[in-house]
Amino acid sequence: MTFLQLLLIAVVQGITEFLPISSSGHLILIPYLTDFSDQGPLIDVAVHVGSLLAIIVYFFKDVVVLARGGFASVGIGQAPSERKLFWWIVLGTIPAVVFGLSIKMGLFNGFAESVFGITIIDDDLMSSIRFTDLIAVNLIFYGILLGIADYFGRDHKSFEDMTWRDGLIVGLAQALAIIPGTSRSGVTMTAARALGYSRVESARFSFLLSIPAVAGAGVLIVPEIFEAGGELAFEALIAGVLTFVAAFLTMAFLMNFLKKASMLVFVLYRVAMGAALLIIF
Repeated sequence: MTFLQLLLIAVVQGITEFLPISSSGHLILIPYLTDFSDQGPLIDVAVHVGSLLAIIVYFFKDVVVLARGGFASVGIGQAPSERKLFWWIVLGTIPAVVFGLSIKMGLFNGFAESVFGITIIDDDLMSSIRFTDLIAVNLIFYGILLGIADYFGRDHKSFEDMTWRDGLIVGLAQALAIIPGTSRSGVTMTAARALGYSRVESARFSFLLSIPAVAGAGVLIVPEIFEAGGELAFEALIAGVLTFVAAFLTMAFLMNFLKKASMLVFVLYRVAMGAALLIIF
């Protein structure tokens, strides 16, 4: 894999992971729109780990609060409010874990075949044009939902106001992001805006909720990267570092952008990209 391909993957991941425009959809489309071969799941996870580190660094104070809540949950320290926030994040992570394991075990294949004409777990999936159609439709559909939630959403809640109900609802939304083209950040921001969180707090909520899910995927796959050794491990390291830089800069941009503007530009981008994909493919 060339440095140019690793750089492209890292920049695409670093930007689209935090902008509500679907990182998985863009990563999957790289082989379709370029002469590059598919980067494979190990590189995909490596760039997600780079994104995770960017979240931890950017939201370090919030991560410390959640860590204190975790320690308090096992009797180390006294932080009832922080303990509550920790468990609401854990609760919000459960739907994505359950949905992800169900897909991995093939429980949803029958449904996907009957509705979309595809098999979710299939070595030939990347060559399916219907799969590209699914990405396009999700870009448009969830983009419109984001626009509606952002336009009508109220601004009276912050991350510290989170309840178990809010954590579960946003967690259920996050589970939908396993389907390419949905956008994890986009669908969780949509849910948070609908629940009354401000744009900035919706983004903050979304990013913090992503930590357990991305960390879990990284823990499972990192040993495989190093078992592969040699060139693949080195490529994964480069991709992760480049993604960290791109992700951190993108996150800083988005948090400042949402203080002054709506999410309309992202809605228009999603609809335009989805329409273009339907026409092209």
